[in-house]
Amino acid sequence: MQDVQEQYRYLPVKALTYIAEKVGMSESKLYGVATFYGNFSLNAKGKYVMKVCRGTACHVRKSANVLAALYEATDTSERKPTSEDGLFSIEIVSCLGACGLSPVVMVNDTVHAAMTPDKAKELVAQLREEA
Repeated sequence: MQDVQEQYRYLPVKALTYIAEKVGMSESKLYGVATFYGNFSLNAKGKYVMKVCRGTACHVRKSANVLAALYEATDTSERKPTSEDGLFSIEIVSCLGACGLSPVVMVNDTVHAAMTPDKAKELVAQLREEA
């Protein structure tokens, strides 16, 4: 399931059906695993998954403003977390374990420390150029 998600950035229903058949597990049990673990997604994600920390240290250092800037720069929202162009998905997480660097945003596997709304907008612009 991890390999499939890495390739497609989510778990397509057809892939879950195929995996269940190959490992001899019912689709409902496999679906249960996919929905239990937060690292799996049944919804398509953008090329850049931006995790915004809302833990205590990040919250105190205004991560809400960073989140708002990212939503604006990517034309996403809490209700529509993936951009229309498929480049960005924004996720709110409770902790990224980088409190001393707060507020932080993780893009795929890279941590961006001491984020501000302006830095967040610059980051989005840079990622758009790289895409």
